[in-house]
Amino acid sequence: MLLAVFWQVWAFTTWMTNWMDPERIEVRLVLVAAMLIGLAMSAALPRAFAGLGWVVGAGYAVQHVGRSAFEVAVLRGALRRNFERILAWCSVSAVLALTGGLVTGPARGLLWALAVAIDVTGALTGFVTPWLGRSSTADWTIAGGHFAERCQAFILIALGESIVIIGATLSGIAHITATEVAAFLVAFAGSVALWWVYFDRSAGASARVIAASDDPGRLGRSAFTLIHPVMVAGIIVAAAADDKILLSPSSTATAPSAWMILGGPALFLAGHATFKALVWRVVPWTRLAGVAALALLALAVPVLAEIALAACAAAVVAGVAAWDRRPHA
Repeated sequence: MLLAVFWQVWAFTTWMTNWMDPERIEVRLVLVAAMLIGLAMSAALPRAFAGLGWVVGAGYAVQHVGRSAFEVAVLRGALRRNFERILAWCSVSAVLALTGGLVTGPARGLLWALAVAIDVTGALTGFVTPWLGRSSTADWTIAGGHFAERCQAFILIALGESIVIIGATLSGIAHITATEVAAFLVAFAGSVALWWVYFDRSAGASARVIAASDDPGRLGRSAFTLIHPVMVAGIIVAAAADDKILLSPSSTATAPSAWMILGGPALFLAGHATFKALVWRVVPWTRLAGVAALALLALAVPVLAEIALAACAAAVVAGVAAWDRRPHA
């Protein structure tokens, strides 16, 4: 839920910076304000479903409405009309996000989910608005290379944080044995394998594809805005599994831990398969085979220790990465 909230803030800001010159002082001040609000939201993250939910909700609302209102004020022509529509949709999602931050209990998650759903639906429908019409992806004349780099940066941040978690968890163990060292190496290898699958070839190549596309807005909406958070979610789930494995590497995998150990890489590979299918319009069978292999590993859950299951999962992802390196791939 929180990933969806933060991704919407990141994605909308990424779209904005495609049309704004950061050398202009007013644009720079808006970005500085966005950074400050984002920092406050990040600080409130651990207690987003407790006493600091209002900070997350208010930050989401202020970012969405403030950013869109600024763009309406400074842009002209078709882009201004586009952001008038976006402002109308963001005003609705902002009310839901702010209200969600003020209420307690399950209602908070429900309202935040509705806020994200409003924003995603708006993007999918061209932000169709009474009296203002509908935007088309042809109107979203983004700089494809820049947009791809920003989404790649989010993936890199998520992977970097997963590495930090591995080191921080290990440093908190009082007596480090060979088993903990092995768990550390397995967790590190899993993160490197995820990085390799994404960045070895497809990251740079996809940036070139969207930069040369006749309709970069379409790819920016589908392959990057909608699909990249799926891969980030896979990284987060895998990082949670790494944290658990380092604390009890010899434990036999339970159903919840198996869902994390196998589900994180599977979610990442499924997202990457969809990403490749949208960008290149080919069936990425190696990623699908990787997801199938991870599903089959579930059969071994009752007999394998968590560290062994994690090593098998890392080996599957590494195998996908290695297969991409074949000369004729």
